[in-house]
Amino acid sequence: MHRLSQLWRTSTVRLTATFILIFVLFAILLLAFITWQSSVQIQRQQTDDIDREVRLLQRIEMNQGIRALAFAVDRLSRQPGPGVYFLGDASGQYLLGNVSDIPVEAVRDPGIYSFDYERNSPLDQADTGPARRPPRQGFAVARSVLLDSGMRLVVGRDVVERRGYSAIIVQSFLVGVIGIILFSVVAGGITARRVLRRIDAIRDTSTKIMSGNLSERVPLTKRNDEFDGLATNLNAMLDRIEALLQGLKEVTDNVAHDLKTPLTRLRNQAETALRDGASEATRQKALETTITESDRLIQTFNALLMIARAEAGAPSGALSDVDISAVVADVAELYGPVAEDEGITIETAITPDVHLHANRELVGQAMVNLLENAVKYAKPIAGPGGRITVGLRQPDGRVIIEVADNGPGIPPEDRKRVLERFVRLDVSRTEAGSGLGLSLVNAVTRLHGGTFRIEDNTPGVRAVIDLPHTSSPKA
Repeated sequence: MHRLSQLWRTSTVRLTATFILIFVLFAILLLAFITWQSSVQIQRQQTDDIDREVRLLQRIEMNQGIRALAFAVDRLSRQPGPGVYFLGDASGQYLLGNVSDIPVEAVRDPGIYSFDYERNSPLDQADTGPARRPPRQGFAVARSVLLDSGMRLVVGRDVVERRGYSAIIVQSFLVGVIGIILFSVVAGGITARRVLRRIDAIRDTSTKIMSGNLSERVPLTKRNDEFDGLATNLNAMLDRIEALLQGLKEVTDNVAHDLKTPLTRLRNQAETALRDGASEATRQKALETTITESDRLIQTFNALLMIARAEAGAPSGALSDVDISAVVADVAELYGPVAEDEGITIETAITPDVHLHANRELVGQAMVNLLENAVKYAKPIAGPGGRITVGLRQPDGRVIIEVADNGPGIPPEDRKRVLERFVRLDVSRTEAGSGLGLSLVNAVTRLHGGTFRIEDNTPGVRAVIDLPHTSSPKA
């Protein structure tokens, strides 16, 4: 009983019950209308038959006389069927027909009457032996008319058979209604059970996930229906959430690991400056080191905040029409002197007047990170000086931004890993940095609906930002 009450409280069962009730009511009304129409049509057909025979007998009397009329009534009376016939004289006395006992008013006054009768064929009336068949009793609807000759004519139809047929129709109607109700209840129960089973699967999965098992997923069937579509979207969302949580865990671990060293240095420098007998130069150096380490920490946190901002999606109004060609050219020009001091040449191949619906600040920061990395590592192991190529082109409705160098490059197996936060390859451990630069570029690219990849420049690295020309923020 408790289970039934729980089921009734579900929207699925209530909605199914509502549709069943509507369907049953419509079916009952439809069957009732069919039953009523069938009964009316049968009654109308009998009335039309009576009127047709009355008109026929009136024409016979008018055209051929009383003898022909009597012959026609006698012939019709002898035929089997529901027909009721009575022909009387001017006073209403029985002359011919298969019914002799007619209510007086039906004979006297023309009109339509209903009455009980006993019907005998003319042969039965003449037979008085012990084998005589009992008269047939029935109920008739008849029309009484006064003929031009003054004779009384009554023509009718037995309605007992019609009532029996109507009873069959009503019985069939009741059986049909009961069958529809039973079928609707069974079909509704099966439908509700299937829907509830799918919903219960989603609920059970969410319960397991809330308990801490993030690897659980909503089961799929082979029906490929709307529930499978919902389950697919939910599973994709769960995959994304699990990846974000895993990334958050990794970021937390990396932050704790990477910030531990500079914070320890800060403490040691402060402790050294506070020791008794520390010289002024020692204290000055400790303060300078503290400022340097603090700047690095601030840069790390700023990079983390910017990555989080990019991955969260740009707020409404943060995107506008941006001359991306000008942004790339400005950043390349800004890093020209820095690269020249390092003995590195920056070459540009930028298609002018390329516009995007983008966030100028984030795109500019991504270009700054790419050029900073290129300036750090565009130092070939052998051969002439470093060379950096900054390019922007617009093929087939795409916007491709490339920053290539001729440095030592990145091994193929590490090209995806370097896009993660705080990942620094062994060769870069001696350089200043936090391992967040390429992560920010990747986040900014995804925000604008594009892809970021690391390719081989033989030698060196080619960093490629591939954006759709009509960029829009990803949800």
